[in-house]
Amino acid sequence: MAALNVSLSFFFATFALCEAVRRASKALLPAGAYDSFAREAAGAAQLGACCLEMRMLVEIGPWAGGFGPDLLLTLLFLLFLGHGATLDGASANPAVSLQEFLVAEASLASTLLKLTAQALGMQVACALTRLCWAWELSDLHLLQNLVATHCDSALRTTVAQGALVEGACAILFHLTLLRLRHSLPVYRVPAMALLVTVMARTAGPFTSAFCNPALAASVTFHCSGHTLLEYAQVYWLGPLTGMVLAVLLYHGHLPRLFQRNLFYSHRKKYRTPRGKAAAGCGDTQMPTKGHSSREPGQNWRGRQPWLNPGTARS
Repeated sequence: MAALNVSLSFFFATFALCEAVRRASKALLPAGAYDSFAREAAGAAQLGACCLEMRMLVEIGPWAGGFGPDLLLTLLFLLFLGHGATLDGASANPAVSLQEFLVAEASLASTLLKLTAQALGMQVACALTRLCWAWELSDLHLLQNLVATHCDSALRTTVAQGALVEGACAILFHLTLLRLRHSLPVYRVPAMALLVTVMARTAGPFTSAFCNPALAASVTFHCSGHTLLEYAQVYWLGPLTGMVLAVLLYHGHLPRLFQRNLFYSHRKKYRTPRGKAAAGCGDTQMPTKGHSSREPGQNWRGRQPWLNPGTARS
C-alpha cells in the first residue's frame, strides 16, 4: 500500500506542477502562443508522465504490489477524469490536432506548432519520470529502475493485427470526440474517460490502445522486440488512418481538402407538398383558377365595359 501512496503522490505532484506551468504561461505569454504551444506542451508532459507511471503499475503492480485489475482500471478512469478537467482545452495528442486541421478548425501553422509542443512535452515527461524512478521512493520504483533499460514492448500481437486494433480504437475514439466536442465538459469528460478505460480493458492486452502517436513513441518505441518501422505502422499509421476514416464517416468528406460530400446527401428539411405550387412574391393578387375575382355587390358585366351594351353605345 505504501507503493500505491507513492504513485498517487507522483500523480498529484505532476498535476500540480503542470498546472503551475499553465497558469504562469497564460499570464506571461500571448494568447496565441499559449494556446498553440505552452498549453499543449504542459498537457503532453502531464499526460506522458502519468501514463508512464500508470504503465509501471500495470506491469509490476500485480505481482509486486498485489494490485488487481479493478483497482488499476479505476485509477486509470480517475486519471483521465483529472486530465479532462485540467488540460484547459489542450489535446496532447497529434491525431486530435490533425483532426482539428482536417475539419478546418485550426490553421496549418497552429497545427505544426502544436505537434512540436506535444513532442517536446513527451520528452520532458520521460526525463522527469525516469529521474523520479531513480530516487527509488518505493519498491515498485526500485524494480522499475532496474528493468528500465529492458522494457517489454506494448505490441503483443502481429503488426497487421496491431495496426487494425489501433485503427479501430481510433475510429471509435474520434467519432465520440467529434460527437461530444461541443457538449458541456460535465458530460464530455466522463464519457471520454470511460471510453479510454473500456478500450484499455479490451484492447490493452494487444497494443495498450494508446490512440496517441506521441504517447506511444515515448512509451514503447525504445523497447526491444520490434523495429521502428513496425512500431510506426501500428502506432502512427493505424491511429491516423482511423482518425481520417472517423472524420469521413462523421462529416461525409474532409472539409479542409474538399467540400463535396461523398457519403451523405443534404435534403431540405421542409418540402412543398406535391401538386401545390408555391406562390411567388408577385402572385399574391392573381386570382385562382376557377374562382371569380368579383368584389361584393359588383356585376361582372360592369367590370367589362366592352360587354356592357350601354357603355358601348356611348
